[in-house]
Amino acid sequence: MQRFQDRVAVITGAAGGIGRATALRLSEEGATVIAVDLDEEGGGSVAEATGGAFIRADVTDEAAVEALFARVRGEYGSVDAAFNNAGISPPDDDSILTTSLDTWRRVQEVNLTSVYLCCKYALPHMRAQGKGAIVNTASFVATMGAATSQVSYTASKGGVLALSRELGVQFAREGIRVNALSPGPVDTPLLRELFAKDPERAARRLVHVPLGRFAEATEIAAAVAFLASDDASFVTASNFLVDGGISGAYVTPI
Repeated sequence: MQRFQDRVAVITGAAGGIGRATALRLSEEGATVIAVDLDEEGGGSVAEATGGAFIRADVTDEAAVEALFARVRGEYGSVDAAFNNAGISPPDDDSILTTSLDTWRRVQEVNLTSVYLCCKYALPHMRAQGKGAIVNTASFVATMGAATSQVSYTASKGGVLALSRELGVQFAREGIRVNALSPGPVDTPLLRELFAKDPERAARRLVHVPLGRFAEATEIAAAVAFLASDDASFVTASNFLVDGGISGAYVTPI
C-alpha cells in the first residue's frame, strides 16, 4: 500500500521504539518522514533508513516547535500528518506519596506540553491546506487505574486524551482529524530495561493482558498508519486503544 504517497509526516520521539517503527512504516507506505528527536545518532539513523530528514528539536520549547513546523512546510510544501509521540517514563515518577514536584513537572512538560505545542503549531499549516491528520500518543493508563502508580505519567496521558478529543471535535469540519492512540505495554528497550530490574513488576502487569504478551512496536506503528491515513477518514476525537484487550478484561485466560 502507498497510502502516504506525496505526503509529509512529522514524527516526534522518532529515534527509537514506537517512533522509529512508525517512521519506517510510513516511509514504506510512501511518506516523506521528518524524524524529530534530541537523540542525533538515533534520529539520524531513522532519517537514513527512511530516506527522509532528521531535525533535532526540543519539543518542550515553544520557539523550537514553531520553527520546526514552519521549516517542514517551507522545505517540503506541506504538513500532512503529525505523530506527536515524544515521552518519558522516569523511575522517580512513582506513587504520589514519593514523586517530587520537579519530577511531576518534568514528565508533564515532555509528555503533555510537547503534545500541546506540536498540535498548536501543526494546526495552522493543516488549516491552510484544508486537511491533515494528527495522532497523539496517550496510553491505556489514561483509561484505567493502576496500584503500581506512575502518577505524573498517568496524569499526562489523561491530558493527552482529553486534548486530542477536544481538538478532534474543534477542527473536524476543517478537514483535520485528531485522535489519541492508547497503546498497552509495548516491548521497547525502555520497558525491557525497566522490567529487567524488577521481574515481579513485569509479571504483575503481564497477567492482565488477555493476549498474554506485550505489544511489538510494529503493531503500534500499524495503528498509527491507519489513523493517519485516509482509511480512517471517519475517525476523529477517538481514544484508539491498542492494548491486547487489557481495558476490556475482567478475568484473563489461564
